[in-house]
Amino acid sequence: MRLEIFPIEGLPEIGRGDDIAGMICDAVELQQHDVVMVTQKIVSKAEGAMVDIDPTDPLSHKPIVERESVRILRRRGELIISETKHGFVCANAGIDLSNVKRGQAALLPEDSDRSARRIRDAIKGRFGVDVGVIISDTFGRPWRRGVTDVAIGCAGVRAILDLRGTPDALGREMQVTEVALVDELACAAELAMGKTTGVPVAVIRGGPSEWFGESSVRDDLVRDPADDLFR
Repeated sequence: MRLEIFPIEGLPEIGRGDDIAGMICDAVELQQHDVVMVTQKIVSKAEGAMVDIDPTDPLSHKPIVERESVRILRRRGELIISETKHGFVCANAGIDLSNVKRGQAALLPEDSDRSARRIRDAIKGRFGVDVGVIISDTFGRPWRRGVTDVAIGCAGVRAILDLRGTPDALGREMQVTEVALVDELACAAELAMGKTTGVPVAVIRGGPSEWFGESSVRDDLVRDPADDLFR
């Protein structure tokens, strides 16, 4: 299998009410079974998930973090690790001050799976092709340094590739292997988009048909707390 990943450059600054799908369609001719990666930041901007903060106070967003958290797991200095209503465990409830205007903070979308479905449906209506759409965001990881992109919403592409019951390269049956496909694709696409280039969309082309189908990050990827050894 050979994949092609390319950024969509030249998109305008996104504001509340903007048609992200239309902008993507104007910028690139999509093909059947492309995967369109869209960063959380522009989805939040388009959906109005932005709040005003005091630009002179570096801690003015902390009350918003508390409000957007359903549970605080850890505090260390200014850092809060919390669980959001979406089931994500992340720093500062996913609230972000980067790549937004001074005096504003971006919240996570209300329902990123729904956001992905809307973009996918609009692209299908315009091009008549089925694509997968992933909404990505940057998260840290326990016990490892650095950040990476993960999927916080998806539509038309499977969140998980379940390989349990299939043979490995030596013929042994795999018992527990479930591949977080949308997270792996988010990581790959971020390498093409970059963190500081202002490119919020990328396309992954060449994926096999088994990648595609109805799925949900919230329902299929977020681990049930009852199955989580750390919650």
